Amino acid sequence: MSVRTPTVTDGLPLGSPGGRWLLVASILGSALAGIDATVVNVALPAIGDSLDAAFATLQWTVSAYALTLAAFILLGGVLGDRFGRRRVFLVGVVWFAAASLLCGAAPNAELLVLARALQGVGAALLTPGSLAMIQASIAPEDRGRAIGAWSGLGGVATAVGPFLGGWLVQSFSWRWVFLVNVPLAAVVVVLALRHVPESRDPGAEGPVDVAGAALGAVALGGTTYALISAGESGASPGVLAAAAVGLLAAVAFVVVERRAASPMLPLDAFRGAQFRAANLVTFVVYAGLGAVFLLLVVQLQVVSGFSPIAAGTALLPVTVVMLLLSSRSGALAARLGPRRQMAAGPVLAAVGVLLMLRLGPDASYLLDVLPAVVVLGLGLVTMVSPLTATALAAAPPEHAGMASGVNNAVARTAGLLAVAVVPALAGLTGRAYDDPVAFDAGFAVALWVSAGALVIGGVLAAVTVSDDVLSDSPGVRQLQFCAGIGGPPLATRVDADGRPDCDPVPFLTVTEEDPMTCTHLTDTTPPTPAADGCVECLATGETWVHLRLCQACGHVGCCDSSPGRHATAHARGADHPVVRSFEPGEEWFYCYVDDVALEMPDAPPAPSHH
Repeated sequence: MSVRTPTVTDGLPLGSPGGRWLLVASILGSALAGIDATVVNVALPAIGDSLDAAFATLQWTVSAYALTLAAFILLGGVLGDRFGRRRVFLVGVVWFAAASLLCGAAPNAELLVLARALQGVGAALLTPGSLAMIQASIAPEDRGRAIGAWSGLGGVATAVGPFLGGWLVQSFSWRWVFLVNVPLAAVVVVLALRHVPESRDPGAEGPVDVAGAALGAVALGGTTYALISAGESGASPGVLAAAAVGLLAAVAFVVVERRAASPMLPLDAFRGAQFRAANLVTFVVYAGLGAVFLLLVVQLQVVSGFSPIAAGTALLPVTVVMLLLSSRSGALAARLGPRRQMAAGPVLAAVGVLLMLRLGPDASYLLDVLPAVVVLGLGLVTMVSPLTATALAAAPPEHAGMASGVNNAVARTAGLLAVAVVPALAGLTGRAYDDPVAFDAGFAVALWVSAGALVIGGVLAAVTVSDDVLSDSPGVRQLQFCAGIGGPPLATRVDADGRPDCDPVPFLTVTEEDPMTCTHLTDTTPPTPAADGCVECLATGETWVHLRLCQACGHVGCCDSSPGRHATAHARGADHPVVRSFEPGEEWFYCYVDDVALEMPDAPPAPSHH
């Protein structure tokens, strides 16, 4: 792996035309996927009536999109790093538009569900790239402001989506909820081709983990099919077979990810107690929220008699509250620690969910809906920023992007499973949405289940999350993020000046001409290597990706792209902070203490294992 640190003069200034158009393309692309994650809920009653679909089919209309998005979003980021972020982003946008066209033209429910699954694949390709293009191509001194604009305007787009969807359903047809994506995607393609420079990670090598992505999709698909179908037909042979396939695929996924040279999901990241805790809380909390987001807009239309527009705007106050207060919530967590907010936020959100029990046939928006969604929004704004910041801070700085993607995928998987399980537990099967009395009763049960999950999430945060997790990470961490409510944002940490803190070597390039700020890099003499490969991997018969050589003792370890990350483990465990490349042609040093990289054009050649 080669370490290359961008200087502050690299990239497009945000104030330049190229920088502004790049930001617009990224925001619009992200909005495509974000809006479709929630806007379809508004159209579900109309879709059911038009296609004569059972409630299980409506669940699949939501779940098929969430399933492929959750399964492939990490792979989308890897493909962008490997083959070009703009290229993969454009493939995702075009794919998403084609799938949207297929959704809008679907003659039956089966084809609609298939097209929604294809939409999710497109969203998984474009979503990571929308942020990665900013990080790769905007000048570092402007990157924090650009990410803030991406986050805030993306939240506004997500807020407008359900209102737009309700208007399209009410004024035209549910099909226009999908067809409207096509012209927007065309605008994004033109902007990206004209104004977004190509970028890729030169250190992204090794095989792409296609097997891991495929097994993850099969695991989620089999499990989701079994859970949704069990609500309709019980433990039939088909349901049991699907559950078995999903379980076996999940086991195979873990095995493949442990052995893959470049795993889609580095399982070693979960060795950290705080990273595990943050993602466990994420899973439980977003499982509690998933069914609420699905059922609320249907309840308002079927039981309370709201129009699609009114139902679509029901959750707008949640997004407004998050846009207004999220930065303050993040600042408070950085000052006091995240545990209190991560414990209190889910409980407050549970109160908002239980207030929705008042949403019956005579529900008033001002007296019944508004108080419930405002309290829900306050709970989310209390929780989301500290939760995401904890997940990012618990991972090494160079893996901030991976940590954000994992946290986002965990939340989407939790929501996917909740949409499959909770309606069945609540008795919402068959054509339940045709019977307001039956749907109202099932909605109440679903609210109690969801509120219970939220309270459990708060308790888990209280007993597992440490207030030190943010203060222990290097530098002052804040969070720029999107105010979308469907899942935690794909986010990046920034320092006190608003600069991203997820590059392998933050903010500093050291050369022989510049004074070295680190005293640990003065000795460039190569030590005698302890082995010709990673010491730990050689002992176990595994393989390494790239090798690093400890400047203090000659220990040879594999880099952070490998499952073992043995070089980093040695550097921290032995208090030997300086490593150098052990690859031919790469002359760089890295100091873990001071986060400094030093490239030495005239340095002695590194001992090579080749």
